[in-house]
Amino acid sequence: MPELPEVETVRAGLDPAVRGSLVTGVRVLDVRSLRRHGGGPETFADELIGERFAAAVRRGKFLWLPLADSSRALVGHLGMSGQLLLRAPDALDDRLLRIRLELESPEHGPLSLAFVDQRIFGSMALDDLVAVPDGAPGGLGSADPRVPSAVAHIARDPLDPAFDDALFLRRLAKKNTTVKRALLDQTLISGVGNIYADESLWAAKLHFNAPTSGMSARTGKRLLVELRSVLARALEDGGTSFDAQYVNVNGASGYFSQRLNAYGQQGKACARCGRPIARASWMNRSSHYCPYCQRLSVPRS
Repeated sequence: MPELPEVETVRAGLDPAVRGSLVTGVRVLDVRSLRRHGGGPETFADELIGERFAAAVRRGKFLWLPLADSSRALVGHLGMSGQLLLRAPDALDDRLLRIRLELESPEHGPLSLAFVDQRIFGSMALDDLVAVPDGAPGGLGSADPRVPSAVAHIARDPLDPAFDDALFLRRLAKKNTTVKRALLDQTLISGVGNIYADESLWAAKLHFNAPTSGMSARTGKRLLVELRSVLARALEDGGTSFDAQYVNVNGASGYFSQRLNAYGQQGKACARCGRPIARASWMNRSSHYCPYCQRLSVPRS
């Protein structure tokens, strides 16, 4: 599933095109891509046509387009392989096109927004906006202190200006879990998936199964520093692409895969100590780490 750098790359590419754009047409080619929407294709189209998008907004891995002067938003859930692509209005349909919106942009004129999804785990849905408890902007891209109801349980991400470091560290130290499980808990900290968890833990020299209970504030702060550094570098490279399932709004791939130190690097030399990177089975997926640099400390009895 695309993680924070990939979704933010898409959001940043969409925003100049969709901000203030009028929806002039909607085509739903596969109703499975509306399974999170409260109605069928007809109601989806009726609710969108004639509305304007206010912006493109993101929190963690979630992306939405608020409707101007409305309490509703179009939520784009990318799933495992969903793509939001900007196309010319006369462009041929993409082979795996599921939904296509026709827009009239005040800056760019007519254009199309194509939702393409190979595995059909992603979706589009109209959802109500609800207030966030802290009163800060709900996500990056808008000052509106609201988020779609489907996103209300999602924590802020570490690149969010309103992210509360002290609150995160307190909650982390109180959790009876392991550090990688905590990083993937989107109600604790959002935007992080398998790739950037492995990369951040390698950078912080932490084993993926290190316990969080009693974790020192110093260690937690080091983890946050490295996590933000990894995410920022991935953003500079446009995210991580291993295949054509993740591309930006113009169809280009990200290049952070060329700078990975742990994820997918099993058998290669650790960039820090030169010993081989290992891969271990973990929660029906894999963890990549350096057994020498990221040793699991065993508490004394």
